[in-house]
Amino acid sequence: MTINHHPSDETLMRRASGTLSAGPALVVSVHLEGCTVCRNRMANFEAIGGAILDEMPPAPLAADLFGRTMERLEVAQPLQARDRPTIKHPELGLELPRAMQDCEVGPWKWLGPGFQWSKVKIAGSPEAKVMLLKGRAGLHLPAHGHTGLEFMQILSGSLLDERGRYFPGDLDEAGDDVDHRPVVGHESDCVCLAALEGDTRLHGFLGRLLRPFVGF
Repeated sequence: MTINHHPSDETLMRRASGTLSAGPALVVSVHLEGCTVCRNRMANFEAIGGAILDEMPPAPLAADLFGRTMERLEVAQPLQARDRPTIKHPELGLELPRAMQDCEVGPWKWLGPGFQWSKVKIAGSPEAKVMLLKGRAGLHLPAHGHTGLEFMQILSGSLLDERGRYFPGDLDEAGDDVDHRPVVGHESDCVCLAALEGDTRLHGFLGRLLRPFVGF
């Protein structure tokens, strides 16, 4: 599988430093599963971050830091892998990436002729705007823009818009300067994972009609 579209350097640096919000971080994690190039880029950014920390002067620690840390560990012990509840996912017709195994994924819901969506919930991040989208072959998705970054990872099939064509493994970042109307490739249905940092600006009558169903 050849991957031609990758996260930006800024996005990977935010992911490496832990400042990327939960929704986009999930999409990037799915991309990293299948992209050796970006895993190597991440390793470089993490090494740079570690070198910067090593060069920083040591800061004095509070006298009660150890005690407070132990109290927190006693109050909230992390669940062992065997103790974690098994999350059952609805039958979606595809195998979810490993990075999504702990997510709560809803069933497919109708958005329009040949167009469905599934809400993805991330534990501890109820505000995350993440969803799976499924479009039939040849479908023209609603024209839209964004008030922030949109991250979209292709899981199966293909999409194309004015900027290029995207195949499985590709990750597209679309900022607030992008207005587009993606089209599903004619060879098969397309499923993608999408996350938003802002809101979607749906254009036209169809866009206004769909907005209440999605909520963002």
